[in-house]
Amino acid sequence: MNGRRILWVPLVLFILLAAFLMYGLAVPKDNNITSKMVGTRVPDFALASAVPGVPGFTSAELAQGKPHLVNIFASWCIPCASEAPQLRQIAAAGIPIVGIAIRDRPEELANFLAHYGNPFQKIGADNQSQTQLAFGSSGVPESFVVDGKGNIVRQTIGPINPGDVADVIAAVRNAG
Repeated sequence: MNGRRILWVPLVLFILLAAFLMYGLAVPKDNNITSKMVGTRVPDFALASAVPGVPGFTSAELAQGKPHLVNIFASWCIPCASEAPQLRQIAAAGIPIVGIAIRDRPEELANFLAHYGNPFQKIGADNQSQTQLAFGSSGVPESFVVDGKGNIVRQTIGPINPGDVADVIAAVRNAG
């Protein structure tokens, strides 16, 4: 009888492993993280315009009394395209959004904005990803809520999803 029980051990272990993996896939991850940058000032930067007709900006402009959403994106980024409707909704709610375009070409960026819409008040060109790295960002898209004093109060890794819009709007308004 003991020999028969041992035959079932691999099957039981497989079922436990499969259940553990399924749980990990079923539970959505939280893209809002507390990084070492939350609670600190935005890094110093001055970015030239990334696309004609839309001004670039500096870190000093983020500390002039009004909270902002800073979105790090690129025209070649597929998740950035999927978050575009949410950014338009956030901008339509009166939230100022500034963009940092990573390793992008002005003509490709202009095509991206013409196709998906432009929710950005300003877009700075970060051709070497130096500002992106100074923000502690490791990919695109990433978004940062910056209070009116220029402090980072929230970081979101990955695209802003439709269910996140109200929460992002509230976070920026509460950062005032």
